[in-house]
Formats: sequence, C-alpha cells, structure tokens
Amino acid sequence: MSKPKKVALLTAGGLAPCLSSAIGSLIERYTEIDPSIEIIAYRGGYKGLLLGDYYKITPEIREKAALLHRYGGSPIGNSRVKLTNVKDCVKRGLVKEGEDPQKVAADQLVKDGVDILHTIGGDDTNTAAADLAAFLAKNGYGLTVIGLPKTVDNDVFPIKQSLGAWTAAEQGARYFWNVVAETGANPRMLIVHEVMGRNCGWLTAATALEYRKLLDRAEWLPGIGLDRAVYEIHGIFIPEMEVDIAAEAERLRAVMDKVDAVNIFISEGAGVEAVVTEMQAKGQEVPRDAFGHIKLDAVNPGKWFGEQFAKMIGAEKTLVQKSGYFARAAAANVEDIRLIKSCADLAVECAFRRESGVIGHDEDNHNVLRAIEFPRIKGGKPFDIDTSWFTRTLEEIGQAKGKRLAVSH
Repeated sequence: MSKPKKVALLTAGGLAPCLSSAIGSLIERYTEIDPSIEIIAYRGGYKGLLLGDYYKITPEIREKAALLHRYGGSPIGNSRVKLTNVKDCVKRGLVKEGEDPQKVAADQLVKDGVDILHTIGGDDTNTAAADLAAFLAKNGYGLTVIGLPKTVDNDVFPIKQSLGAWTAAEQGARYFWNVVAETGANPRMLIVHEVMGRNCGWLTAATALEYRKLLDRAEWLPGIGLDRAVYEIHGIFIPEMEVDIAAEAERLRAVMDKVDAVNIFISEGAGVEAVVTEMQAKGQEVPRDAFGHIKLDAVNPGKWFGEQFAKMIGAEKTLVQKSGYFARAAAANVEDIRLIKSCADLAVECAFRRESGVIGHDEDNHNVLRAIEFPRIKGGKPFDIDTSWFTRTLEEIGQAKGKRLAVSH
C-alpha cells in the first residue's frame, strides 16, 4: 500500500441527501488514518476541476468535518459538465477552442499535485469519471479515480442502493403529509405529487411506502372528515408501468365521488414520451441538458397528468406539487449516514491500494461492498415492479399493477 500525498474531492450532477455527509466522511476518514495527507475540494464539480478552482481542507475544517453530516446540499458546489462534450465546455468558457477538456482536467490534477480523485455523483458523474480514468490510464498520468454513487433515483447498475435515496423517500413523504391537507381547501380536489425519477420509479414507490407508514401511525376521526381515505394515495404511476388512462380515470372517478378527493403519486419520467410527442406536434422545441437528457421541468409531466385526469374524473381544482427540491436537498438520515460512512471508509482503503472504481454493493457479485469497475457503471436501472412491498402497496390502494414496460438505459 502506498500513502496518497494529495486527495481531491468533487461533487457533480443534481443534489442528493448524501453529498455533504460523503464529503464529511471522506475528510474524517483520511484525517483518522493520516492527517498529513493533503485534501482539496474542487468548487462546482468538474467546472472547478477544469478551472483549477478549489477549497483547501485546513486543520480547522478537518476538526469540524462532522458538522457536514447535519447539512443537505453540497457545500463545495455542483455543476453539470460532461468532459467529452467539447462544444459545451468551450461554449461555457471552461476550456479554449481546440482544447480537449479531458486533457485540461488531467493536466490540472497534475498541476495541483493530486494523486487520488474522489468523484461523488450519479451515473453521469461516474460515467464522466470513467472516461477521465480511462484517459488518465491511457496517457500514463498515474492518477486514481474513485467514485461514490449518488442519485435519489436509485437507478445505477449494478449498485444495490445509491447514497441518499432512502432519505429522499423519507423527505418526500414528509413533504406530502402537509400538501395532502389541501384536500380540504376545495371540493373534488385532485392533488398530483410529482416525485423525481427520470427513467426509474423506485423513488416514487419508496416515497409512497414511507408516506403510508405515516398514515399507519396517525390517528383518525372520520366523523368530522378526518378520514384516512381522504389522505390515502389513490394512484401510483411510474415509468416502468403501462398506464391505461381511461381505465384509471374510471377507477379514480369512483374514488372522487366517494371521498371528494383524489391523490396520485407520479414519477417525473412517467408519460414523458406522450408529453414530448404532443410538444413536437405543436412545433415546440424539447429542451435538453449537456448530457442530452430532456429537461423534465420544462416538459412538466405532473401538469400533463393533472390535466388528463382532471377532465375525466370531474375535479373542480387540480394542485400539482413537486417534492424533488425539498427531498434532494435534505441532510442524510441515520440509515443513509451508515451507508455513506461504510462506502467512504472503503473508498479510502481503495485509495491506498490505488484501486479505481465506484464504491457500492455489487448486485452481480452477491451484493458485496466493493470498488465496482467503471465500465460496468451505467444509469437507467429500472425499478422491479414485482417487488413484494410495491405489489402489496398497489393491492392495498386498489390499483391494478398493469403491464411492465421496457425501460431504455
């Protein structure tokens, strides 16, 4: 084992309730093992790396690194930068015309004296890390890249559980607990809870599970309208399931007629193809980010679902609420902190062994926690709709599971 001399950290992509805690865990572990190892943190993810903009982790920061577990977001900042998207990097002023962003990043790491780079992010971040690691190896830079998996979607192959996803589900449930009280603000109220999840319905399903645990623990007083049936989830729609809108509308109309309210949970990626087709038919441009992903906030599936169902179930008012920014910016819960710390500890061990990869429980290798080889990392892992707790949830709310859809990844 050879001791790293200088370690760099960066967070990238969207937020998740693990970034601050992961930074804290890495700083704590390196400090425990050898406080002489220098640590820097690039400001704003790959953008900071390209520009050589970083925080120096001082002894004072090391001493109080545990504070980072109390906060959400990323104190060192994120950005959506794809090093292989040269045109975008030039356009944003991150590299000059004719420069290769990967070489600029590699040379900056050398200039900064870094021999270990920890990337904390989702599949896009770690795909970028994989590309960078391959570039470094091919060109003999002698640097090691070690990733930590972050995504509230929990959709990274072959990782069993991504950091922050448990917390995001718990926080989304807390968010809806307040929103659902809006059923009393208007007769025949339709509330659409849009949950993050571009291609994967895991977070929507898990948020529904956590919310129904809150319902299970609550006390009710039906005689004055405080009835669980009003607060219940009446429909769950995720990208992996086919939605028969007409059949669902008929079922939900019966619910509306009975309890004067309907509450549905949808993944932000559910029904996107239908929305995009409608936009294109109207000649509207479909906006995309640097990675080519459709910008879901512009497409707005929750609004589209609300409009479709409102007419068919006779809703007098429709309220669309999105828990994504509330949930993803939360501090990690106890369950996630335990997972984060175990992954960070192994990441530091791998740094001493100069072992590249993304740290996670490998579903293809008996769920062993290990450094998973970068080429095996990819996003778009679908949620298994036959998972017992999800099947049970649908049965309890009276919704047919519907056909499984093939999800591209």
